[in-house]
Amino acid sequence: MGLFRRGPKRDPRELARDEEFSFFSEREGRVFRSEVRQAFAEHGLEVTAYPGVVTDSAGRQFGLGNLAAVCHRDRRGERCWPRLIRDHVGKVLRTMDGPQPLEILSHDEIRACLYPRIVAQETLPASDAFRYGHEPAPGLREVLALDLPEAVQMLSEDSLSDLGDVAELRIRAMNNLRALPVEGHETVRRGDGSAFEVLLGDSFFTASRVLVLDDLVERLMGTALTRDGALVALPFRHQLAFHRIHDAQVIPALQAMAQFAAAGHEDAAGAISPRVYWWRRGMMTPLSEPDGDGLRVVVDMEFQDMLERLVQDET
Repeated sequence: MGLFRRGPKRDPRELARDEEFSFFSEREGRVFRSEVRQAFAEHGLEVTAYPGVVTDSAGRQFGLGNLAAVCHRDRRGERCWPRLIRDHVGKVLRTMDGPQPLEILSHDEIRACLYPRIVAQETLPASDAFRYGHEPAPGLREVLALDLPEAVQMLSEDSLSDLGDVAELRIRAMNNLRALPVEGHETVRRGDGSAFEVLLGDSFFTASRVLVLDDLVERLMGTALTRDGALVALPFRHQLAFHRIHDAQVIPALQAMAQFAAAGHEDAAGAISPRVYWWRRGMMTPLSEPDGDGLRVVVDMEFQDMLERLVQDET
């Protein structure tokens, strides 16, 4: 999963856009939903397609947002959509129709595949099913999830009730997160001298490794974070960016990461946040905000004081 690569061939932006997924043209949207219907038909299910979901005769709904984003962003273009869609639909139906993991796995097996996952609050149900989760930053929620062979299943508060104390389960999940291998790591260097690190991976928990950032930075960089912490960005589930704060290069790094986070978040499968955060001892403070078609960097007095101190240290 590289950072910079040639994009897929797409219909020109001047063409009329799909009403639900603006990254598709109207024609691409029709092709996408036709392939989705065909994939379900191959499993004996007739579905009705709506802009953002399809429904079957039993009333089950299947969201299309992440699948649409995966198809849109695949560099091979439209020719690979049928296989991507068939694979996705097959996994979804096997997960829904097969035995439920909490019913067939032992407690030890459940704990072995338990991880914390950071998601955008807006992607969770409006119910209180995930109220147990921590809020690492405004608009984000940390929940517990099972990493299964064909799916990642987020666990509601009710489903956790038979597994033990939530705090103890989180400790086990965090230990599992720390033990994950590093799939990919790249350094992004800009012409202004700024640089930041990007962790990439197919794991759904790549971005969630911000929860163990201090351990991760020392593992990757061979040096610990300072008391000033780091800049972090988690545009979508497969990507985590960070800049270790130790000198005045944090200023251009913040601008570069703000652009990077906003671009990575747009149209991404598993989108989390377009913002850059100031990470200190596990606390995350937003530093950038989308502003129409642009970006706005907003820092508080504490961050400003730190910048002035770092600049003064270099003079």
